[in-house]
Amino acid sequence: MEIRHLVTFQTIVEVGSYTGAASQLGYTQSTITAHIQSLEEEIGGELFTYEKRQLKLTHLGRELIPLAEDLLATHDQIKSIRSEQEVKGILRVAAPESLTISRLSPIIKEYSSKYPQVQFILTNGTCEQNQVDLISGRVDVALMVYPELHPEKCIHYQLIEEKIVLVSSNDGPEHFDAYKLENNPTFFITNEEGCSYRTMFEKHLVKHDIPPFQTMELWSIEAIKQTVMSGLGFSFLPYMTVKEDVERGKLKIVSHSEQFDPLYSHMLIKKKKWLSPAVKAFSELVIKSISVSENESDLIH
Repeated sequence: MEIRHLVTFQTIVEVGSYTGAASQLGYTQSTITAHIQSLEEEIGGELFTYEKRQLKLTHLGRELIPLAEDLLATHDQIKSIRSEQEVKGILRVAAPESLTISRLSPIIKEYSSKYPQVQFILTNGTCEQNQVDLISGRVDVALMVYPELHPEKCIHYQLIEEKIVLVSSNDGPEHFDAYKLENNPTFFITNEEGCSYRTMFEKHLVKHDIPPFQTMELWSIEAIKQTVMSGLGFSFLPYMTVKEDVERGKLKIVSHSEQFDPLYSHMLIKKKKWLSPAVKAFSELVIKSISVSENESDLIH
């Protein structure tokens, strides 16, 4: 069993196709196919199959993922024995848009400045998708805004409570109760399904028998804020994403008497026998930076 065959297998899992793996690794597609066939012969079964023209892992393929990861991590550790403290290589991080625009930018800037030999790859997705990408091996670190978590197979850091606020335009109602009146034409302006704070808000409405609002689903937090500023409705967002707009008088925090569940920033790292110096350095910088982030005690509830 050759290491390069396991690298090919892991890359196919990450990118989702033989063609994509060939492009990423610099091989021909026939070489990729040969690597997988060699693995399948040694293991004694198929690793991939096609369902409705979509490449899928077989049960055997899914069982191989954690074993291949451990072997490749050990291989990387062996290669790094002479330079174990050197921070280099590729670091793949997944984070929601809210954390990316409000907390991660200065962290990434400092990290890239300190460790220029690391190729930093950042992807944005919902918190649920980020966790899936971490478990599947597509990323090394996943950041999330979520209620309390107790994940398995992950190193978990709960970083800081993220205050979530209702916001409107300056001429909107002062209190959320005004939005709950019957026949109110106001939109709940929010992002895609699967977003943790949207889900929390909608579950709160159901739990407390509050009639649902018309929903306007937009593609980015900036689009949501601009639409709220125009007076079309209200939104429910992490305070860190609207702090500057509130301070500049572009948005207004809406008072309320609701008891929303707390949300926190989380950092998840997949448990491995060996963590690369690049992952260790990034996690240490995130913990240091977010744990001493700005004091939000002046938040209006």
